[in-house]
This record gives sequence, structure tokens and C-alpha cells, in this order.
Amino acid sequence: MASSSYSSFAFSVMLVLALLGASLMATSASNFYQDFDITWGDGRGKILNNGELLTLSLDKPSGSGFQSKNEYLFGKIDMQLKLVPGNSAGTVTAYYLSSKGTTWDEIDFEFLGNLSGDPYTLHTNVFSQGKGNREQQFHLWFDPTADFHTYSILWNPKRIIFYADGTPIREFKNMESIGVPFPKSQPMRIYSSLWNADDWATRGGLIKTDWSKAPFTASYRNFNAKACVVSSSGSSSCSSNSSSSASNNNAWLSQDLDSASQERLIWVQKNYMIYNYCTDTKRFSQGLPPECAAANQS
Repeated sequence: MASSSYSSFAFSVMLVLALLGASLMATSASNFYQDFDITWGDGRGKILNNGELLTLSLDKPSGSGFQSKNEYLFGKIDMQLKLVPGNSAGTVTAYYLSSKGTTWDEIDFEFLGNLSGDPYTLHTNVFSQGKGNREQQFHLWFDPTADFHTYSILWNPKRIIFYADGTPIREFKNMESIGVPFPKSQPMRIYSSLWNADDWATRGGLIKTDWSKAPFTASYRNFNAKACVVSSSGSSSCSSNSSSSASNNNAWLSQDLDSASQERLIWVQKNYMIYNYCTDTKRFSQGLPPECAAANQS
């Protein structure tokens, strides 16, 4: 995108955000005390190491979860996760953005556990105006339990891109022009939870959680958000960040996939995608969703 057209685009986005009482913010030093609240789990969620590490645990009585203190309207959100190791069958570690209400928007990463030695299933979904049914699932090219890996969501007015360790795995474009709702007006918080879903998560619920392996623990570190933070007071404004230096820092507002990133996306989807709603003609027997045909043509 040419610099002049980018400047015009960025300014129009900032103007909209200003009207919503949003400010552009980059979180540089991750501190879970500052950025998140443990919301449930009766002590099973913990913030450790002076705020540098957060852990969620699951045992038979309960799982646990947290949410961000801030609400965001567009952003580039990064989090490093280390998933439940060993026999994690039946467990789900959910990491997502969501708004509230009956017509909510949501952008999902869900990690479905499995038997020792089997790969995790990474489940993704996008909800807009309360409607989801846009699942894509992947196996990963690394062991997500052996170490921390970075999972990112890029959300701007034009597209949503899911990343694993900087590699794009899925893109959901704004296709309002053909009648597909797109999340663009409802602020969302970041949520994460570790919970038991052995009624459906592992092989459709065939494999149950082995509670002798509990407690199950997932770990989080190095949260980073370059994002538009919605202020409850409405006192801050994106327009105050319209200088050229701020525009450079907020390049994510118009970011898309360059040719190299598109090639990596194709590589992931060819080799690691295990389910795509856009090819499920049995499920959508009356016709695939309109964005599927548009995606195939792009």
C-alpha cells in the first residue's frame, strides 16, 4: 500500500476509534498483574514470577480462567503458551477474543488435548454478530507441550489472521461487500480457560479425561498487544496518534499477507489443515457459506 493511501486509511480508522473512545496502545513489558485478572478456578489460576508467568490448572472439580483488564477494538495480539503435556485427552485450552451480548463477535484459538504421542488439534473459529460455524482445524509442525510457542491474532478492519510462531495459518477477510458480517464495531477482551470437554473434544468424545493425570497445567508468558484500547471514560483518542511515527508503529492497522506469507499460509493449509468448513459439503448441503466461494476465487 502506498504511503499516501495508507495515511488516509489509517486516519479514517483512527477517526472511527476516536469516536468510540479508543486509544492506540502498545504493551511492551508483559506483566500479568497489570494486564489480566484471574476470573475463576478457586486458586487454580496463578500469576507467578513477579507477573511474568501465568498458569491455569484443571482437576476433576474445576478448571480455571482469566481475562484481560482492557477491551480492544482491532489489534495485533501475541501470547506465548505451553500446553498441557502428556495425556491431555479431554482437556481444552481456549485462548480467544470475545465481546458480550447475544450478537457477540469472537476470534478463537482452542487447543484440543489428546493421548500421549498423538498431536494436539488446533481449532480456530470466527464469530460475527453471534454467528460462528467457521471452523478450521490444524495439527502443528512442532510439539506445543515441549516449550513455549507464540500464538498471534491480527485483527484489523480488512482481515483477521491467525499465526503460530509468526507463520500464518488462517486468514478471514472482511467480505461485508457480499453480505458476510465482520467483527469491526464491538470491543473485545482477551480470555483464556483450561477446562474439561471430554464429552466432545478428543475424537468426538470417545476418549475421556484420565483424572489420575491431574492436575493438568497450561502456562502463559510474554503477552504483547499493539492495539486500540477502548476507554470506559472516552477521554482518550486515536487521533492523537496520527503522527508519521505513530503510523509506522501502527502498520498492523492495514497489514496484509505479502507473497512470502501467502506461500507459508498455503504450505500450512496443504500439509497441516485437517478440517475446513469451506469444503464440508455434507454439513452445508444447501450450499457452502458465501465467503467460501469468494475465498476460492481470490
